[in-house]
Amino acid sequence: MLYLIELVHSIQKYYMEVIGMKKETQCVHSGTYRDNATRGINTPIFTSSSFEYLDRTECLYPRYFNTPNQNAVVKKLCALEGAEDAVLFSSGMAAISTTILAFAGMGDHVVMLDDLYGGTHAFATDEFQRVGIEYTFTATDADSVREALKENTKAVVIESPTNPLLKVIDIRRVAEFAKESDVVTIIDNTFATPINQNPIKMGIDIVVHSGTKYLGGHSDICCGFAVTTEEKAERIRALARHLGGSLNAITCYLLERSLKTLAIRVQRQTENAGRIADFLDKHPAVRCVNYPGLPGSGSHSIAGSQMEGFGAMLSFDLDETKAKAARFVRQLRLIKPAVSLGGIETTICSPAVTSHAKISEAERKRIGITDSLLRLSVGIEQVEDLIADLQEALDQEEE
Repeated sequence: MLYLIELVHSIQKYYMEVIGMKKETQCVHSGTYRDNATRGINTPIFTSSSFEYLDRTECLYPRYFNTPNQNAVVKKLCALEGAEDAVLFSSGMAAISTTILAFAGMGDHVVMLDDLYGGTHAFATDEFQRVGIEYTFTATDADSVREALKENTKAVVIESPTNPLLKVIDIRRVAEFAKESDVVTIIDNTFATPINQNPIKMGIDIVVHSGTKYLGGHSDICCGFAVTTEEKAERIRALARHLGGSLNAITCYLLERSLKTLAIRVQRQTENAGRIADFLDKHPAVRCVNYPGLPGSGSHSIAGSQMEGFGAMLSFDLDETKAKAARFVRQLRLIKPAVSLGGIETTICSPAVTSHAKISEAERKRIGITDSLLRLSVGIEQVEDLIADLQEALDQEEE
């Protein structure tokens, strides 16, 4: 039976890599565990935390990251990212923290962007010194990253587009000079998703996702991924076995189900975000809009060269002489003020009091995260309804 399962997986991998299914098809078909006993078209849910070990080449155990439900999801995301292997975690922070620690330790140096997700930023400032890791934060610019490299630099951590200012960095350039210096590159690809951007194809070593967002897509599960080569995945997995952070079979099933609709969800969300960004950009109560899809954005050109679509996230600064952020979000009826992002419903939040609350006020000011900044995660609703909700709330603020 084990031989047959491995044979099926080999055939699936050959089909994906050689014949080349499109992403929409990979979302639906790649990675599925075929059960010959029932011949169901979905991966069965294996609820066991204990597996027999006799006559097996490896011991199956959830904390070893090798159960059938974990593997099914990993194979699907590897197909979408064009990667050899991945490690599935119980959260995005488990993914990014374990990945960094797998390649940097006592006496090493890590380069990170100023504009990373607040949780990743706080992980560095709160924990790196304790474990003897040096770090440097830089602007979201390839030249700034290169200048920050030292002889003991082991990893570069970037994000593109960034959270929450939607800045874009030249991924190919970062990958090129990091390889010249034998430095591992790690990118948070959560905002872009594998539908809109594939950094491994641009030379990045490791792609990390908070799967809680678009990959799960329904605001009801928590998970994360580190996607890379077989060699690097095993290094991450070896540390992950000690730290834990594995995902249970039920959540794996929900995630695999959600991934089947990832392409159509992200495509609709991206279309909606473009329309909303254009609306907000023209509104007099909005001081500026951060969205790489806007032709006037400083990130538009580079984003267009490395993204299939500009994504479904945007942020905007209100002109507080015309609209107060705290009051504005309370005027919204359809769009909900909520943390997290990437769900099918549109949500809004103030990064200063949510995702970046752990960063000091002075640091937020330096980075450009103001109290009037609002981050919008655009869902799949009818875009006219979303624009009407924003319009009504802004009109009430101006009265």
